[in-house]
Amino acid sequence: MKTALKTQQKQGNYSGLSTTELLAVIAENEASLSAQGQQIQTQDQQLQTQDQQLQTQDQQLQTQDQQIQTHLKTIKHHEHYIGLLEEQLNLSKVQKFSASSEKLAYQIELFNEVELEQAIADIDAQLPDELLTEAAVTVKKTRKRGFSPSLTRVRIELTLTDAEKAGAARTFFSKVKEELEYIPAQLNVLEYWQEKAVFSCVIGDDYIIAAQRPVHPLGKCFASTPLLANIMVSKYADGLPLYRQESIFKRYGHAVSRSNMAHWMIRLEDVLKPLMTLMRESQNASDYLQMDETRIEVLKEEGKTAQSDKWMWVTRGGPPGQPCVLFEYDPSRAGLIPERLLHGFSGTLQADGYAGYNVVCKKQNLTRIGCWDHVRRKFVEAEKAADKTGIKKVKASKADVGISKMRKLYLIEKTIKHLEPAEKHRLRQELSIPALNDFKQWLDKNAAKVVKNSLTRKAIDYALNQWSTLTGYCDDGHLNISNVLAENAIRPFAIGRKAWLFADTTRGANASATCYSLIETAKANNLEPYAYILHILNHIGGADTLEKVEALLPWNVPKDILQK
Repeated sequence: MKTALKTQQKQGNYSGLSTTELLAVIAENEASLSAQGQQIQTQDQQLQTQDQQLQTQDQQLQTQDQQIQTHLKTIKHHEHYIGLLEEQLNLSKVQKFSASSEKLAYQIELFNEVELEQAIADIDAQLPDELLTEAAVTVKKTRKRGFSPSLTRVRIELTLTDAEKAGAARTFFSKVKEELEYIPAQLNVLEYWQEKAVFSCVIGDDYIIAAQRPVHPLGKCFASTPLLANIMVSKYADGLPLYRQESIFKRYGHAVSRSNMAHWMIRLEDVLKPLMTLMRESQNASDYLQMDETRIEVLKEEGKTAQSDKWMWVTRGGPPGQPCVLFEYDPSRAGLIPERLLHGFSGTLQADGYAGYNVVCKKQNLTRIGCWDHVRRKFVEAEKAADKTGIKKVKASKADVGISKMRKLYLIEKTIKHLEPAEKHRLRQELSIPALNDFKQWLDKNAAKVVKNSLTRKAIDYALNQWSTLTGYCDDGHLNISNVLAENAIRPFAIGRKAWLFADTTRGANASATCYSLIETAKANNLEPYAYILHILNHIGGADTLEKVEALLPWNVPKDILQK
C-alpha cells in the first residue's frame, strides 16, 4: 500500500488515491514544508547572527581606526613637542658652548649688495659737496703702527766706549728700537704734616692758624682718593672683584680688606647723590633716550628671596654733546619704575618690546620706537638652534631669509651713519622704507607656514607685534635703528656680574649703580674713567654749592687732563 502510494506521489498522479491517502499525502507534505520552514528560519537566524557579528567587527574596526588616528595625532603632537625641545636644547648648547657673537658662519645673500651700494652712491651724487662727509668716500683701512703719542717717552742712549770711538770723525745717535714699558703699581703712605703758626697777643690769649687740609669725600678714611678711584675702576670697569683686589694689595705690601673696600663704595654712593641727581635732570631734559634693563642678584632684599629676579635699569641719552648713562637698581620690573626714572622727560623713547614701558609712554605721551637688534637676535637664535647634524645645507631656512632681509637694513645704516640727520632721514625714506615694506610682506606671508611655538615662529610673531615701533626710526634722522648704545653700556655690567656674582644688600646694589653710571658716562663723553673719577673725588668734598657740583659734570671738567 505504502509502496503504491509513493509511486503515485513520484508520478504526481493522485487521482487513484482515496481520501485517507490524500490526507496522508497532504499531512506528509505539510510536515516536509514545516521542516523546511524551520530549516530556513534556522538559517535566517544564523545569517542574522553572522550579520550582527559582522556589524560588531565593523564597529571594532571603526573603534580601532579611531584609536589609530588618535595615536597618530598623539605621535604627531609628541614629535612636534620633541622638535621644540630639541630646538631649545640646541639653543642652550649654542648659548653655553658656542661664541656669543650674532655673526653666522653661513649667511645667505638674498639681495645684491652691489646694487644697494650703487643706489646709495647715486643718491650721494645728488647731494651738495658741503653735505658729503668722509664716510661717503670708501677709504682703505690701514694698520696703525707705533705707539700712542700720549704716552711718555724715555730716551735710552746706547753709547760707545772711548776706545771704540777713538779716531772717529763724528758720532751720532739713531733710533733702532721702541719698547712698551710697564711700571707696576705701588702703595705709598701719605703723611700729612700741617703747618701751624702761633700768634701772640698783647691783650688776650695767643691764637693759632693752621694750613688748610684737603677735604676728603669720606671724612675720616685712611684710603686716599687715588686708591678709592682705583678700587672703583678696577671693579666696575675692569670686572675685578674685591677679593682679588685684596690679594693684589697684599702683594703690594699692605692688605686692604674687602669689607673696608665695600664699605667705602657704599659710603661714596651718598656723597655722589647730588651729582647723580644733576645727571638725571640733564638726561631727562633731552628729547631722545634709550632704555633697557637686566637682572641682578641681591641676597638681602626685603620681601624677596635671594634667588628671585631683581633689576638694574639703564637709560642712555642727553642733550647734544652731553650724553649720560645712568644705572638704577630696583627689585621690581613694574611699569612704575620707568615712570619714576623718566619723570619730566618728553620725546622719543627707544626700548625693546617689554610691556612695562607702555605706562610711561601713555601717561607722558612719549613716542616709542623699537629695537631691531632684539628682532635680529631672535632670528639668529632660531637659525643657531636648527638641527643641522648630518644635513648638507643647500636650502635657506625661514630664519636665514629673515636675517638676510634685516642685513639690508643694517647695511643702509652703516653706509649713512656719518651723514647729517636730514640726509639720513631722506635716505631712509628712499631706501629703508621699501626694504621694510618688503620684509613686512614676507613676514605676513610666512607666519602661518611656520610651526607654532618654534623659535622661528616666535621671531616672526615678535617682529609683527612690534612692527609699528620698529619702523619709527625712519621718521627722524637723529634716531638709531637699534638700542645698541644702551646695550653696550650694560655689557660691562654683565661681564662684571660673572666675576662678582651678586650684591649683598640693597645699599651695595645702589652703590654699584652709581659707580657704573660714572664710569659709563665718562666713556660716553670720551673721558678716561680713572682720571674723571679721581677728579670728582678730589673736588666733591668741597662742592658745597650747586655751581661747584655742576662743575663736576663730565662736559664741564677740564678736557686736557681727562681726555682718553
